Amino acid sequence: MEILRCNGIEKIFGKGENQVTALNGINLSVEKGDFVAITGASGSGKSTLLHILGSVDKPTKGTVTIDGVDISGLNATDSAIFRRRKVGLVYQFYNLIPTLTAEKNILMPMLLDRRTPNAKYFKAIVKTLGLEDKLECLPSQLSGGQQQRVAIARSLIYRPAILFADEPTGNLDQKNSKEIIDLLKLSNRNLKQTILLITHDEKIALEADRIVTIEDGKIVSDQTEKRR
Repeated sequence: MEILRCNGIEKIFGKGENQVTALNGINLSVEKGDFVAITGASGSGKSTLLHILGSVDKPTKGTVTIDGVDISGLNATDSAIFRRRKVGLVYQFYNLIPTLTAEKNILMPMLLDRRTPNAKYFKAIVKTLGLEDKLECLPSQLSGGQQQRVAIARSLIYRPAILFADEPTGNLDQKNSKEIIDLLKLSNRNLKQTILLITHDEKIALEADRIVTIEDGKIVSDQTEKRR
C-alpha cells in the first residue's frame, strides 16, 4: 500500500539573478512499512525535500500525497493539524519541553489533540526504546541519546502514517548514533512504522532497506534491495 507519493516536486527560492532551484522534478513513492534513507551531500536538497514532505514548507510546483491526502494544497492551519496527526518528525535537536517529564513529553501530541493515548501502545513504544526507567526524568537528567529516544517516542505515540527523521544522530557520538538507528529499525520492524530517514552519512543510509540519493535537487539513484 502506497503511503507517500511526490509528483514533479520543484522548489525555487529567490527571484531573478538570485533565484535558486533547490528541488527539480522529484518523483518518489514510499510503501507502507518501508524504511527509506534519502542521502546526499550538504546542499543537495534533501532537507528541503523533507520540509515539504513534512508539510512544514510548500513546493513551488508539484504535489505531495500522504495517506491519501494532498498536503501541498492545505492551508497553514490544516497543515499543522495534519502534521500533528499523521506525520512524525524527528530532528537532530530534540526539542523537548525542559519542565516536563519524559512521559509527559512523549504524550504531549496526544494531549494537544485532546486524545486519550492507547496504554498498550504506549508501553510497547517505551519498551522498544528502552525508556521504562526514565519516564519520570526531566530532559536535563537524560543523556543526549536518551533525549533523542524520548523525541522518537513522542513522534510515534500518535501512530503517524510516516516518520521523517532529519539527521537524527547529528548531535550524538558513534555509540549513541548506532543505538538510535537500531531503535528506528526496531520501530520499523516491531511497530510496523514507515520511516524516511535523511542523512549525509552513507554508513547510516546502508541500514535502510532502500537508499534514494539526491544531487543538485534531483534523484540520481534509487536502490531498493534488502540490506538488513
